[in-house]
Amino acid sequence: MGLISILKKWTLPVAIATGVIVYLLFAFIPLLSPASEVFEPIFGFLLPICMFLMLYVTFCKVDFRKLIPVQWHLWIGLFQVLLVLIVVGFILFFKLQGNSLILMESSLACIICPCASAAAIVTQKLGGNIEDMTTYTFLSNFICAALIPTCFPLIEPSVNVGFLDSFLVILNRVCLILLAPMVVAYFTKHWQILRPLYNWIVSVRNLGFYFWAFTLTIVTGTTVKNIVHANTTVLFLVYIALLGLLLCLVQFAIGRFIGRFFESTIESGQALGQKNTTFAIWIAFSYLNPLSSVGPGCYILWQNIINSIELWYYDRHPQKRD
Repeated sequence: MGLISILKKWTLPVAIATGVIVYLLFAFIPLLSPASEVFEPIFGFLLPICMFLMLYVTFCKVDFRKLIPVQWHLWIGLFQVLLVLIVVGFILFFKLQGNSLILMESSLACIICPCASAAAIVTQKLGGNIEDMTTYTFLSNFICAALIPTCFPLIEPSVNVGFLDSFLVILNRVCLILLAPMVVAYFTKHWQILRPLYNWIVSVRNLGFYFWAFTLTIVTGTTVKNIVHANTTVLFLVYIALLGLLLCLVQFAIGRFIGRFFESTIESGQALGQKNTTFAIWIAFSYLNPLSSVGPGCYILWQNIINSIELWYYDRHPQKRD
């Protein structure tokens, strides 16, 4: 039990370290190199499945009747859309190529991805409204599902595929990952025939947590692979990491600023700043330049540092929670 408690407490560093170590072992030990060719497509197949299950389990534990949109949802959503349009417009207007395009694609991946499902948990610990936070998690997934298939074909058009074909392909894949878990969770919760499955999911306290940890391990290994095989300089990788830090700080700060007008500083800050970086890495690696996935990979570290500081501060100053 002591080991399990430690693993739960340090899930983020353990998952990240495991992803790094496992990839380096298979990549640089000649004896294991053949096995890496076997496991790579398997992990690629498991990643979207784990993401689906992670969201599915989370949504099964939500009371859908309490998910009511509030005013700050509109403004946070509009600002996210505005940021996405600014980045895409910047890429198209200046016809960016090479490293400049990779930097902007990295920024786009950090902005366009939905709010993290874990944001509701952090919000609750900070004294915020978990229902409002969960509602925005739903809404941000819909926003993401609409933006990605619209924007990505414009900046990374396939050689032999038109815009409409690219739009439909990406929309189909995004819906399978983001929207399908919501629908399946709703029917699991409300169909009597699926009630035993629902009761089992609810009874397993950390089921979504386990899926999240495994998913994080996979995407960490993928990020390390992209860094190791990146045909670029260490200085450029540092630029991507620092850009991720800047975007993280800006989104948290602007989110909290918007929330002040609606007495929802904590909720709106987490909504805009805490991102589903696992999904961001996946979409960057799948649809953009693979090197751009380094940005959201670093964003994982930055947002969890900010969350840790927030939790530490509010534990010491509970009277200043907003």
